[in-house]
Amino acid sequence: MSSSPDLKSQRVQHLMSIGGHVDSLTHRCGFIALVGRPNVGKSTLLNTLIGAPIAIVSPKPQTTRTRITGIKTQSKAQLIFVDTPGIHGGQRSLLNRRMVDTALRALQETDVTLFLLDAAHGLTPADAQIAQRLTQLKTQVLVGLNKIDLVQKRTLIPLLEQVGRLLPERDVIPISALKGENTAELMSTLLAVLPPGPALYPDDNITDQSERVLAQEMVREQMFFHTQQEIPYRTAVIVEQFEEPAEKPLLRIYATIHVERPSQKAIVIGQKGARLKKIGQAARQRMETFFGCRVYLELFVKVSKGWTNSPGMLRELELLK
Repeated sequence: MSSSPDLKSQRVQHLMSIGGHVDSLTHRCGFIALVGRPNVGKSTLLNTLIGAPIAIVSPKPQTTRTRITGIKTQSKAQLIFVDTPGIHGGQRSLLNRRMVDTALRALQETDVTLFLLDAAHGLTPADAQIAQRLTQLKTQVLVGLNKIDLVQKRTLIPLLEQVGRLLPERDVIPISALKGENTAELMSTLLAVLPPGPALYPDDNITDQSERVLAQEMVREQMFFHTQQEIPYRTAVIVEQFEEPAEKPLLRIYATIHVERPSQKAIVIGQKGARLKKIGQAARQRMETFFGCRVYLELFVKVSKGWTNSPGMLRELELLK
């Protein structure tokens, strides 16, 4: 996505194309950044609000690498959610630095920031650092206290007081992204602070991601589920061919999984190819459900030493301009 115009430029271009007319009494539209440290549930919340699994999720942190846009269209508003990589330290590789840059840039380009916190883990020093950045923003900032389904209700009151001291005079909405609890209230609060404006996307769009990118992410999602420890973070998936016949009875997808070392390649493939087969089967089933057609998926594994610091590879993954 980094090669496309920034969000503000997209809005200006669209308003120019329609003559700049906006009826502020009838419609609202805006970009909403979902930010927070890794593994607080940003992607799960995006999928819940949109009603479709457009962002991959896993129990492991730093799953999201790029900026994923989810579009929720209502009769009087269009909410454009921007799911960002978790803001974290330890940015040793070019990949990690680019992930954090992507998240921070979204703060400058969106109309509203939804800062997500993990109620089950409480406030952390990383949360406080992110909150300090948010106090400097001129745009609207709301706080979502996520995973309330994992804590006793009586423990929320002192936690809400801590959040209030961290970000005073900000609306704080306790939610469970996984269970959908209080998400209707969250949507109402977001609608109230959206700026007036026409819809920027057709009513039936739920994301601006291409089918090729979505397929890459679905393979990578299964990498998280079927491999352990650091392996998922040292892999990248690139769809080399995405063949869609005119009548779309069958999608043919050929993808390469890039790893950094031969030992990682052996882990991904597994004994006699068993793990790679499981990854492929699960990803194919996910694709068939999402795309609504049969899918032929073929996976290859390639050692690409040092790819996390390779500008060329990161450009191919749309993480660098």
